[in-house]
Amino acid sequence: MMRVPLNEHTRAAREAFLRGEHLNSTPHAAAEKLIGNHANHVPAMKSEHKAENGNGTAKETFKEKLQEKIQERNSKLKKEGTNGDSAAATPAPAMTTANTVRLIEGYVGFANLPDQVYRKAVKRGFEFSLMVVGESGLGKSTFINSLFLTDIYNEKNPGPSLRVKKTLKVETTSSLLVEKGVNLKLTIVDTPGFGDFVDNTNCWQPIIDCIEQRYNEYLNEESKVSRKTIPDYRIHCCLYFIAPTGHGLKPLDVEFMKKLHDKVNIIPVIAKADTMTPEEIREFKRTILNEIRQNKIQIYEFPDCDDEEENKVNKQLKEKVPFAIVGSNCIMEVNGKQVRGRQYPWGVVDIENMQHCDFLALRTMLIRRHMHDLKDVTHNVHYENFRYRKLLASVSSDKGKTAPNNEAGSSERPISIDFGDRNPLQQLQEEREEHERRLKKMEQEMEQVFEMKVKEKELKLRESEQDLEKRRLALMSTLDQQEKETEEKRKQFEDEKRVWEEQQDELRRRSLETQDKKKEKKKLF
Repeated sequence: MMRVPLNEHTRAAREAFLRGEHLNSTPHAAAEKLIGNHANHVPAMKSEHKAENGNGTAKETFKEKLQEKIQERNSKLKKEGTNGDSAAATPAPAMTTANTVRLIEGYVGFANLPDQVYRKAVKRGFEFSLMVVGESGLGKSTFINSLFLTDIYNEKNPGPSLRVKKTLKVETTSSLLVEKGVNLKLTIVDTPGFGDFVDNTNCWQPIIDCIEQRYNEYLNEESKVSRKTIPDYRIHCCLYFIAPTGHGLKPLDVEFMKKLHDKVNIIPVIAKADTMTPEEIREFKRTILNEIRQNKIQIYEFPDCDDEEENKVNKQLKEKVPFAIVGSNCIMEVNGKQVRGRQYPWGVVDIENMQHCDFLALRTMLIRRHMHDLKDVTHNVHYENFRYRKLLASVSSDKGKTAPNNEAGSSERPISIDFGDRNPLQQLQEEREEHERRLKKMEQEMEQVFEMKVKEKELKLRESEQDLEKRRLALMSTLDQQEKETEEKRKQFEDEKRVWEEQQDELRRRSLETQDKKKEKKKLF
């Protein structure tokens, strides 16, 4: 084996290693230092070796020897750094692996995950609850029919303004809409009678109660031990219709939005925008936005996106707030094109024309772009705030119950939080009892139905028996009558027979007498 001559740097590194200087640093640092010294002076070693040996085989042997030396040094340093004196040696830092992005050249299949989510979502369908609030006669029913291109409100189910009796009561209309195989369970919540009374004090309270009741129902379903698919009947969006007065918001408008802006996504809408000029609409929008900012009302904010095109569209839609809309259920032909619009002496208002109104922008925002975001904001913001307030109220009540039981002079007050029906075992017991009550109720109802059916059957049997008896009596009376008539005819026949026989006898007797007379006359002659 050929010996490799050591230069000054190599000898210095070897002497430092023998003196134990590597113990003052980590094994990796010492190894890197030693490897660096070897790497920096490989050319010198190569030149010295080449001076002694002029062939290429010696050069390759030198490289192999150098790599073996480095590997031996590294393994020795790591072994000594691990088993060395703990007082002198410092522990090696924990190795952390960075999350690197690796592009797969072949096909694995997880790129189809979006397709799986899409198929599952389409199979399950979607739910959306829309609340429309505003005074009567602002075109809410017409707008809903125009928005979803169907007659949700019709003659059988008229809109709030067409109903005879108007009460401040929240009413719900559910419809299943199908578009290209996608099912949407749409729930429309309207408030007939809102703002139509002389005294509108607390007219928003039934709406608040409706929203919180739906949150509470969802919270109860979510808190059960057995949780399957929870139907989402929470209000995801509230369209508030503003009368086109041109003078700003009414006190009722301001108070309503202040009461509900932290409970639901509010989108202000200017109704019947075709009653105003474009300049009046722009000025009216500025006035409404200023009043909303002054009263610190939080309306629905468009989400920020990473895509510049998406942000550009959101900016254009945001400039349309509050949306000035026009609704129409009439389809007419304009320049050879079928459009939804309203006919006026001066022309036709096309509700899907952005130059005429903001109906298309509102539909794009509400359905085509931000419907899922409205549901996310409802779940992550408004519902979570309601849930937080609900749980905080229960914790506060538990604090009041446990505070008198604390020891006097104690610096720390232990709080025992009892969630009552949130205990899983107790919740399970309550659900079992509720299930048993339902079974008993169903059993009682089935017994009542059975008894009712038995009574109905007995009544029908009695009625049929009476009917049969009546028919029997009628037949018997008819038979008796026929028997009497037959008997009378028989007697009449017998009388006629007897008379006929007597007449025949008389005729025979006379005939015989006549014959006898003739015979006597013959005898005389």
